[in-house]
Amino acid sequence: MKKYIATLIALSAILSCDVREAARTPQEPEAPQREEGVMYFEPMYPGSTKATETAFEQGDVIGLYVTDYQGETAPPLQISGNWANNVSATFDGTSWLTSKKIFWGEGLMDVYGYYPYMTPVSIDEQPFSVALDQSVPEGDGRLSGYEASDFLWGKVSGVEQTATATVELQFRHCLSKFVIQMVKGPSYEGDFPEDAEVYIHSTVPTATIDFTTGSVTKDLFGEMATIKARKVNDSTFEAIIVPQRLDTRRPFIEIIAGGISYLLEDTFQFKPGMQHTLSLTINSNPDQIEIEIGGDIEDGDWN
Repeated sequence: MKKYIATLIALSAILSCDVREAARTPQEPEAPQREEGVMYFEPMYPGSTKATETAFEQGDVIGLYVTDYQGETAPPLQISGNWANNVSATFDGTSWLTSKKIFWGEGLMDVYGYYPYMTPVSIDEQPFSVALDQSVPEGDGRLSGYEASDFLWGKVSGVEQTATATVELQFRHCLSKFVIQMVKGPSYEGDFPEDAEVYIHSTVPTATIDFTTGSVTKDLFGEMATIKARKVNDSTFEAIIVPQRLDTRRPFIEIIAGGISYLLEDTFQFKPGMQHTLSLTINSNPDQIEIEIGGDIEDGDWN
């Protein structure tokens, strides 16, 4: 009888150890089940690859259009009547979830994607504008002024259903990024004030978008306005600008630091999909500003 009880105790101890060991072993998350015939998407932020971490964040929403070929002929993209019309897809931190299922067709297909999501009224002349105050932070489900101004677009042509049924969609920047860096000159004493502000004058903030090519065209009848840049740190500011050329010298960059306004007049050309860096050497005398324009950085290298 004692031998039998001892055997039960030993067996119980073994089972208890197994349970504790199982509790300590992390369970691998199960891969989401994929439905046969459904299209799945892997949007990639400009400059990123499958080997780099995406810059899209949880909660970001893109828009998708899909067209199906008639034989070998690619159909034109339309505001409606496509295979899929402006279907939203939301990033949950791991994968992209479409608002409704998009199924593969029997032949070739073109896929168009853009960000941020909107409700277009035109395919080739969609009105768009950058925010005048790009220092406004995100909040309450609203993008920051800077993020809402950065239009991204991508297209993949002639895809067909594969074993994985995943469409990789590489995005690119379609507007211009303008970085203003302040450098202390010999006569500037102390640090730049924390409440410094930077304004970009004399640019047109309105444009039209062509969703078939991702091109952004300045509104020919748009009025010039002033854009407040967002602050990166005490000496660096940045803003998204509609591509355009400033042909005549006029008030361009204004820096307000320590109660002093530094105003620069100049000409400039903002190129689509490019980052422009402007270094300004600031002295105590607001009339003494030295300017240095850095080289253009191509679309994939934006932060």
